[in-house]
Amino acid sequence: AKRAKLDDQLYERYGKALEKEHTSEFVAIAEDGRLIIGEDELAVAKQARDRFGAGHFALRRIGADADIRWRRPTA
Repeated sequence: AKRAKLDDQLYERYGKALEKEHTSEFVAIAEDGRLIIGEDELAVAKQARDRFGAGHFALRRIGADADIRWRRPTA
C-alpha cells in the first residue's frame, strides 16, 4: 500500500502534465522526477529498470484511471 501511494504521488506530480500530449502512452517516473515515455510498456519498464533501478519508479499508462486496483475475490 505504501508503494502504491508513492506511485500515485509521483504520477500526480510529474505524470499528470503529460496527459494532453501523451495520452495512452506509458511513463516511468523515477523517485527524483526523471521520466521515460514510450508506446511500448515493456520497453519503458526495461529502460526504467536499467536507468532507475528495480523498485525505484512508478509505471503508468498516461491518462488511465490511476485509482483502479486489482482486488481479490471476496467469496
